[in-house]
Amino acid sequence: MEDQENKVELLKGDKVLWMVIILISFFSVFPVYSASSNLEYIVQNGTTTTHLIKHMFFVFLGLGIMRGIGTFKYEYIGKLSSILLGFMVILLIVTMFTGQKIDGASASRWLKIPGTPISFQPSSFAYLLLIIYLCRYLTKKITRERLPIENVLYIFGPVLIVFGLVAKDNGSTALMILMVSLAVMIIGQLSSKYIFGFLGISGIAVGIFLFLALKTDLIGSNRVHTWMSRIETFTNAKKNANVEDETVKAKNYQVNQAKAAIVHGGLTGMGPGKSALKQMLPQSASDFIFAIIVEEYGLIGAGILITLYMIMIIRIVMIASKMPAFFGSLLVLSLGIMIFIQLAVNIAVAVNLIPVTGQPLPLISYGGTSMLVTYLQLGIILNVSSRILTFEEEGMGKKQNIAEINDIA
Repeated sequence: MEDQENKVELLKGDKVLWMVIILISFFSVFPVYSASSNLEYIVQNGTTTTHLIKHMFFVFLGLGIMRGIGTFKYEYIGKLSSILLGFMVILLIVTMFTGQKIDGASASRWLKIPGTPISFQPSSFAYLLLIIYLCRYLTKKITRERLPIENVLYIFGPVLIVFGLVAKDNGSTALMILMVSLAVMIIGQLSSKYIFGFLGISGIAVGIFLFLALKTDLIGSNRVHTWMSRIETFTNAKKNANVEDETVKAKNYQVNQAKAAIVHGGLTGMGPGKSALKQMLPQSASDFIFAIIVEEYGLIGAGILITLYMIMIIRIVMIASKMPAFFGSLLVLSLGIMIFIQLAVNIAVAVNLIPVTGQPLPLISYGGTSMLVTYLQLGIILNVSSRILTFEEEGMGKKQNIAEINDIA
């Protein structure tokens, strides 16, 4: 009996969520191994074996991090978020001047750790820490009416700073930062006047950024022209869907190859490792891996994968609804929204519903930083889920002393 209890304890938190994460993580090995041949033969970076080993390393590291987060109270993460966010802002500034391009990417988003071959994307960690920071700020002393200047400085300020630093090289992530931040403010019960104020200020900030990037030299090399080209290509492709326009086809090459892979896969797929288009589809191991999954495993396999993702999202919502502490509930919902938007954007790009972006498929796409950030998000969610029973045993229901619970955060 004692051994059984110890085994269960290894998966601390929501067991269904744990099982879904493990299943998706295990499955990710196969499409990544298949699609990484693109990196070997087209990008000429490493071999499929080395990419497989690297991916498996990050899978096990991520699962270990998830379990490690469960060893301490999630409230401590909220307390440290402002300090860590400040540190990440500094790294974002450094990345603007010394960022690198890796794995065939067209943007300098990676920062190399001095003295090591390890590179990572500070923008992904800054995004995560910003959302955690917002959750804590909106929760801390929730019964106190804040001064307008406080909300402007401590909510709008950090969001716009991170947005401005990320937007230069990663427009899709920058827009997601604004979207998720807005969602957190709404769920966090921020006054509607600040919500509308944030929308107005964000619109002005985006306008100023676009003007400086397009009309001046104040923002050095940036990707604004790339975004505009992708949007133009997307709209032109929709308008000329039945027209044989070679120029439009050439510009829409990635999406055309992704759609061809999906059509090629059909209902049952070509089989694991048998993709015929992985060599011709750029970023087939990362941004467009969903198309390769459909080609190799068919609509049935893709449907099963999407079902697992939906179970994950449902469990996250259930955890948030059961958590008595407002900080824990808000944090879980916010992290769940981050994961869901990233998932939706990746699939929408693959099936040509929105213009091409650089968002990976959670837990599957090849790439260390994005994987680890997703595992961090899920680790925090599992941490919160493991505390639900503790709150219930202490008699802290939804209507009992919520302010006291929130002050812990």
